[in-house]
Amino acid sequence: MSVFDHPDFDQHEQVAFFNHPASGLKAIVAIHNTNLGPALGGCRMWPYASFQHALTDVLRLSKGMTYKSAVAGLQLGGGKCVIIGDPRQDKSESMLLALGEYINGLSGAYITAEDSGTSVPDMEVISRSTNYVAGINPEGEHGGDPSPTTAYGTFVGLKAAVKHRFNQNDLNGLTVAIQGVGNVGFHLARHLKDAGAELVVSDIFAQNSERAAEQLGARVVAPTEIYGVDADVFAPCALGGSINQDTVQELKAKVIAGAANNQLAQPQVAETLLENGILYTPDYVLNAGGIIDIAYQREDKSREEMLAHVDTIGHTLEEIFIRAEEQGLPTNIVADQVAEQRFISQPAMKAAS
Repeated sequence: MSVFDHPDFDQHEQVAFFNHPASGLKAIVAIHNTNLGPALGGCRMWPYASFQHALTDVLRLSKGMTYKSAVAGLQLGGGKCVIIGDPRQDKSESMLLALGEYINGLSGAYITAEDSGTSVPDMEVISRSTNYVAGINPEGEHGGDPSPTTAYGTFVGLKAAVKHRFNQNDLNGLTVAIQGVGNVGFHLARHLKDAGAELVVSDIFAQNSERAAEQLGARVVAPTEIYGVDADVFAPCALGGSINQDTVQELKAKVIAGAANNQLAQPQVAETLLENGILYTPDYVLNAGGIIDIAYQREDKSREEMLAHVDTIGHTLEEIFIRAEEQGLPTNIVADQVAEQRFISQPAMKAAS
């Protein structure tokens, strides 16, 4: 099957495959759309079960970045990079340097940043081979790491969803089930705990769950049990595709609001959520805090300006929720409509050189 025949190919402008045998690098960069500006998106490293799994992920993630930047009001397009490999065992300096050289060859059409399996130090290594790297800011509060801002934006959006679904202005007395308490999930958990929510967490890495239990008083359940937890909000903060026609039947929560990308295994799941009275908070709207942070770092704008922009996530979601109810549509369909109005009608912009 060619890339053009792949079910997740959505008129992507470019898909590049990188192979560097000396370092073991096998990577894919997908550029979905650059109408609003150069494609900015993180570099994910994961031990994919197959090449096809990696291709599916990069195609879906890059499209999501286009929609995310458009809804967030940024002059950026959507792209993504995935490295096939275990970040805990396979990553090396030579691999990252080779990736930087390949990215440099794209002449600015794609700008990379950290993501699952990569970090700010990794981006610093890549920056030795290319200038097309974002999220490196040694002077910034988090050293360029956008994870805390992604978590904060998710928290802002989660509160908006709670207010809309439960008509409640705070989180006191509510239970949030968090699937994945890594970098973003743990920061989100801290915000929720400080806001008075009760926490139930799961993670495929036991040390992450243990940290949440010890530091935040969270109750830990097995990864397979998190869906059925008696909670008000389900917050997916791990890899995508966890909400499918089977797991949705286990959910007791009436709000889904988490930081993971591509949470729905299939778009049709949104119809089931609507039928079941579950308010789905479109993931790429909710988790846009990280890309907003990186965009402001690139433009050297103040943290205050950046946080003010992130706070608008709540207002955007409320507009989407209201439109969805008025039109009787799933929230993800309305979010897509908002994004497409912003980027499809725009003429393609030349990538930064």
